[in-house]
Amino acid sequence: MTFSIWALVIGLMFIMMALAGSLMKRLPVSASMFYLAVGYGLGIAGWGPMEPDSRELAPILERVTEVALLISLFSVGMKLGLPFSSRHWRLPLRLAFISMALTVGLITGVGVYLLALPLGAAVLLGGILAPTDPVLASDVQVDEPDDRDRLRFSLTGEGGLNDGAAFPFVMLGLGLLGMHDLGDGGWQWLWVDVLWALAGGLLIGALLGTIIGKLVVYLRTHHQQALGLDEFLALGLIALTFGVAQLVHASAFVAVFAAGLALQRIKEGSREEPAPNPGVAGLQDKEAHLAVATHPQHAGAYMTQAVRGFNDQLERIAELIIILAVGAMLPFVEVDRWTLLFLALLFFVLRPLSVWLGLLGAPVSGDQRLLIAWFGIRGIGSVYYLMFALNHGWSGSAADQAVSITLTAVAVSIVLHGVSVTPLMARYARRQVRKSERAPSNDRRNEIR
Repeated sequence: MTFSIWALVIGLMFIMMALAGSLMKRLPVSASMFYLAVGYGLGIAGWGPMEPDSRELAPILERVTEVALLISLFSVGMKLGLPFSSRHWRLPLRLAFISMALTVGLITGVGVYLLALPLGAAVLLGGILAPTDPVLASDVQVDEPDDRDRLRFSLTGEGGLNDGAAFPFVMLGLGLLGMHDLGDGGWQWLWVDVLWALAGGLLIGALLGTIIGKLVVYLRTHHQQALGLDEFLALGLIALTFGVAQLVHASAFVAVFAAGLALQRIKEGSREEPAPNPGVAGLQDKEAHLAVATHPQHAGAYMTQAVRGFNDQLERIAELIIILAVGAMLPFVEVDRWTLLFLALLFFVLRPLSVWLGLLGAPVSGDQRLLIAWFGIRGIGSVYYLMFALNHGWSGSAADQAVSITLTAVAVSIVLHGVSVTPLMARYARRQVRKSERAPSNDRRNEIR
């Protein structure tokens, strides 16, 4: 397919989403379902289709999905307004590390005994499919930093953390296949790919996000400098954090997520007074914008609000392009009964079981536990790790099988979760309102729904 046709299709879809986006939010469908259907149409005969080979597309798709994940993880960090010291992080941390590790182990077992994969390929498949998606899960994420809903906070934090936490398992799988040096007895993998990658990523992201954020707010409030171009600030911090993390072999995904978290915390006394929306009446002229951007009580919140809004738009654009590509590749993957059985186990057994084990003893209600188990959305993170593995030399029948399983899993997840998210979240919201109304007024102030 020529670039002109791609431009035509993407342009039409941008316009259609702008016109019908509000209506789609009220229906049991998601934008990703629409993108997937159009992409599938582009991939079948009769539409002037292309026949994409996943190996030929792997280099460019790896970079595109990597950029999409970096933008999304930074955006997720900006939405979570609590420091890691808060007890509310206990659930997402358990989901992102304990439940995800259990998922990798369960997928590995099924891969070896059901799909007859070699151990390394099964571990690699587990690392590819275990992380939940921070891009496609926007309908179940927190919308604002002051959202303390236990379900949404847990799913958002999990999606922000487990893309980085999955990286060691992907490298372990590649190492078992002879495509990565694990070191004697696996010590290099443990110290570099696991401990340093995660700890170093957190440290680098927290430092850079704090330093850049404080510098910008200081310049704005004390010298009326560094005004405007918040888009450059977002892209610059993402790129800087990614570059530093890569150079020192830390996890860039964890680092960018931590940078978003750190930047969100830079508010210099404006924590309880979020910046006014630049689009409301009374703030239309340039002088009013500058007054808010440089005010000591609003500068930090104004900056984070502008950066968060820009990131949300970039995230939507990346989602459209990648899901179109996934849909276009779907007609050329082979799906047999073993693949379908594996996917049924993944969505209805492995994910729920890992969540149940990972949250043993956690203070979550039954409906929250069920929804957390169900909304283990697979998406762009899985596509990235698949392309990463292919670009590192993974080939053969096991790799072909993993391509079919991964792309089908993403498509099935988009459809199943896209259809169910609106009614399930609406029902959950109604139940939470009823619980809040029944709760004593003194408890209601401290309730984390």
